[in-house]
Amino acid sequence: MAQLQWTIDGRRFNSLEEYEAALRDKQLINQIIGNLSLGKPKDIELIYQKLQLGKYKFETAVGRQFDDNIYELYQQIKREQVEKEASRKKRKDRLLLKAAGQTHEPAKIIKFSDYDKNMQKEIVEQLKKRARKRRLVATGCILLCLTCFAYIGIYQKASQISQAEYDELAALKETSRKVNVNTKKQVTVHLTQEDIEVPDILPEYQMLYEKNPDLVGWIKIDNTVIDYPVMQTTDNEYYLNHDFDKENDKNGSIFLDSGCDILRGNDNLILYGHHMRSGNMFGSLNKYKSESYLQEHPTIQFDTLYEHGTYQVMYVFQSKVFSEEEVTFKYYQFINASSEKEFNSYMNEMARLSLYDTGVSASYGDKLLTLSTCDYQENKGRLVVVAKKV
Repeated sequence: MAQLQWTIDGRRFNSLEEYEAALRDKQLINQIIGNLSLGKPKDIELIYQKLQLGKYKFETAVGRQFDDNIYELYQQIKREQVEKEASRKKRKDRLLLKAAGQTHEPAKIIKFSDYDKNMQKEIVEQLKKRARKRRLVATGCILLCLTCFAYIGIYQKASQISQAEYDELAALKETSRKVNVNTKKQVTVHLTQEDIEVPDILPEYQMLYEKNPDLVGWIKIDNTVIDYPVMQTTDNEYYLNHDFDKENDKNGSIFLDSGCDILRGNDNLILYGHHMRSGNMFGSLNKYKSESYLQEHPTIQFDTLYEHGTYQVMYVFQSKVFSEEEVTFKYYQFINASSEKEFNSYMNEMARLSLYDTGVSASYGDKLLTLSTCDYQENKGRLVVVAKKV
């Protein structure tokens, strides 16, 4: 993990280069302020004018935050000046009216009976039209609310049904384990080019595999709703909207990236799942943004068809799906590292992005597990949890 001992104004920097850049920004800020005071409106305007000249370029968030703060203070000063001017003008207008002896007379109240019959008839018709319009609007609002409630009810019901089906699969897994079925049948390795000798499927997964041979494993995080079978096909789109029984389901399924191979093994196995607002699938991964949640859920259980596995959470970070043209770290392309140098490069990128320091790191040869789900804070955003096999 990157060291976090470099701190300025409460901000932590992951490298000496970033820390030195922040120090340069701090010196530049002191130069801009000089003998001026941030507590005086006139001084703030002078600082703002200096920044507007464009001569000062900041390198880090320390400088950019100072620029933003000055801008906000300047805008606040301008708003207060406008309000004071408006208030002064009102007082001046009242004094002029008083000096001229003018007073405001109460408006004359016009009764319905003051109008002639034709005008009264027209007023009644207009009032009826407004009443009808209000009734239509009210009816529309009621229908909209009923539709929303119906949708929420259907969504919740569908989520409950989907979760119940996965609970049944979990029960079947447990039953299969207790029965200790041992068919020792030959199977074809997923996503490989030829039939090869494979280990026996673990007893708890034999019955599930017979129901759907797309099954490649099971993921579970204790004391959470994450307790699901993991699927895999050559099409990474299929299980975005299909359940274990291959029925259409917007909850989809948890699935392994098509580029991974559970038998031959990879440096990094990548699992995808929807961030459902109901909390189903990977909807609860968002809680890993809090370090306290990590402390309560430090490990992930991921079994393949052939072996059990326990992984310790190492990195939690936010990323996105980038365009092919963008040259940047794309976590979803890291399945195998061609060398120790490349592996360490991937680790450094993840450490740089990580929301906090877990105290866990990996070395070349360690096996990783990556969980990926949507993050709605930006377009095509992703929340990523990376763990190391222990």
